[in-house]
Amino acid sequence: MENIVILGSGPAGMTAAIYAARANLAPVVITGMTPGGQLTETTDVENFPGFEQPVDGNTLVETMRRQAERLGVRVVMDEVSSCDLFGTEKKLSLMMEDEIRTRALIIATGASARYLGLESEKALTGRGVSGCATCDGAFYKDQPVAVIGGGDTAMEDALYLSRMASRITVIHRRDQFRASKIMGERVLRNDKIDVMWDSVVDEFMGVDQGALSALKIKNVKSGAISELPVNGAFLAIGHTPNTALFAEYLDLDEDGYITTSNTHTNLDGVFAAGDVQDRRYKQAVTAAASGCMAALEAERWLAG
Repeated sequence: MENIVILGSGPAGMTAAIYAARANLAPVVITGMTPGGQLTETTDVENFPGFEQPVDGNTLVETMRRQAERLGVRVVMDEVSSCDLFGTEKKLSLMMEDEIRTRALIIATGASARYLGLESEKALTGRGVSGCATCDGAFYKDQPVAVIGGGDTAMEDALYLSRMASRITVIHRRDQFRASKIMGERVLRNDKIDVMWDSVVDEFMGVDQGALSALKIKNVKSGAISELPVNGAFLAIGHTPNTALFAEYLDLDEDGYITTSNTHTNLDGVFAAGDVQDRRYKQAVTAAASGCMAALEAERWLAG
């Protein structure tokens, strides 16, 4: 029986682990199939306190992991396949190891990239269509690509791709970005980036050839259809919280985010931190802060 298990190894999970370890709770972290979470998809993190120069996302989460392990955190490279969160013992079945039981549980499973849901998109995912520019951008050196979205993630993706792609077109359904002003201005000033305003992707073309060749674009105001030749298309339209495993146990909002009060869920001994419960801020620093909160709340709950 463990005192506390933490699901997720991004900033929220690792910060929770660090605080739990310092409280002598001998925490166990289950990394999930994407150790480090979304932050590993970010190249230059320049808004995390303590780093004068931009730091690579992988480097940042790896530093957090090493810090946690130095404090005695046990990190398990595995994923939860099923769970039973009712009762005083929380039971977690792992994909590669046996069942693990814990008194307290912190869920920091983050969120996953959202797709449009088109059949042509599904057929070409991994063949030109991607939800991770930093993962796949290098495959499109000196080739035309598109970024779909208008938030900070889309801006970051477009700027990152401008280092390697020949041309980047940002496709946004509105007539102004949702991104922060500074990020939007960086994109608009970049000579390699074009913007298609008031536009949506109607179809990903190239299914018969087995590789993306173009996008069929629809103007939402005029209804006009056009084609944009690209070899790569990167979705940056938001994320879906990774909460399906917990739906029968925890209260979720209409979009699937865990509802919390000071990181407490509706079940005693179960806490949530990071993007899995944060639909508003979605920043590494706020995820880390909520991980700290969850660990402190779990410590008090265990003591009580």
